[in-house]
Amino acid sequence: MTRRRPSDIDIEAARHVARMDRDDWSDAQERELRDWLARDPRHSGALLRAQAAWMTFDPPRPAQAGQFDTPERRKWPSRRNLLAGGGAAIAASFAGALMLGGGTSYATSVGEIRRVPLADGSIAAINTASTIEVKLDDAARHVRVEQGEAWFQVAKDKQRPFVVAAGRARVRAVGTAFSVRRRAGGADVLVTEGEVEVWADGAEGHRVRLRAGARGFIADDAAIVQQPAAPSAIDRALAWRSGKVDLAGDRLDSAVAEFNRYNQRRLAIADPAIAGERLDGVFRTDDPEGFAQAVRITLGVPVDLSDPAQIRIGSPAR
Repeated sequence: MTRRRPSDIDIEAARHVARMDRDDWSDAQERELRDWLARDPRHSGALLRAQAAWMTFDPPRPAQAGQFDTPERRKWPSRRNLLAGGGAAIAASFAGALMLGGGTSYATSVGEIRRVPLADGSIAAINTASTIEVKLDDAARHVRVEQGEAWFQVAKDKQRPFVVAAGRARVRAVGTAFSVRRRAGGADVLVTEGEVEVWADGAEGHRVRLRAGARGFIADDAAIVQQPAAPSAIDRALAWRSGKVDLAGDRLDSAVAEFNRYNQRRLAIADPAIAGERLDGVFRTDDPEGFAQAVRITLGVPVDLSDPAQIRIGSPAR
C-alpha cells in the first residue's frame, strides 16, 4: 500500500475538525472520526495540530475605542466563511496555517493576543505588542522573542531541542510549557509544565534548571534570579492568554502599567499618594474603563473619563 504523505493526512485532519465545529455533529461522524484515528498512529498528532490551527481562525477582537483597526483585523477570515467554502477551501486554508515556521516572524498589535500552531506541533501564544521569529530545521527548533511576551506549549522531540532566545537569555526545553517576556535588562521565564534549562548567551557554563511553578529572571549581565512561586501565581501572571488581567494584592501603579500594555487609551494616576494601594480582581485586558470604575468604588477616588486618549484616576495632589 502506498504510504500517504503527511500533507494529505493534515488535509484529512482539517476536514474532520471543520466538521466538528458545526452544530450538526452526529454519532455517525464521531464513529467515523474514531475509525480514522485508529487507522494510523500519525492521525492523532495531525488532529491536534488541526485543532490548534482552527483556533487561529477566530477573528481578533474588534478594535476598541482608541485601538488601531489594522489590515489584519479587517482581512481575518471567519471559520464559518471557511466552512461555507467547502472542503477544498478549508483544506487549503489549513495547509497554509500548518506550514507556519521555518524563518517566519509573527507580530501582534497593541491589545491583540494570538495563538499560533507551529509546524513541529508546538503552539505559541503571543501577547500584546510582541514579535517572535521562528526557525525550524532537522537539527533544532529556534525561537527569538524580539519584543514582548510569548507562551510556548512545546511538542516533544528529543532529537530537536527547542531553544528560545530573548536578548542574552536562553531557554531550552524538550517537551514542556513556559513563557518568556523581554524586559529592560533581561527576560522573565515562567514554567507551567515540565522543566526548562536557562542561561545567558556567552555564559553557558552557568545554567539553571527551572521546574513547573517556578519563575526566573535572566539578566543581561548573566545573573540568574530564581523565584519559586505558587501555581496560582503563575496562572495569574499568564491570565493574558484568556484576555484577562488577574490582580491579587497588586499595587495600583503596577496594575495601571499592565493595562497600558493592552490599550491605546492610557490609564494615568493623578494622585501619587494612591499609587501603592493594593487591589484584587479579574478584569478584561481591553476594558480599562471598567477597571478604573472598580478603582473608583474600591478606593473612593474620582475617575475622569472625559479625555478619549486617557483615563485619570484620583485627584491631583495639592
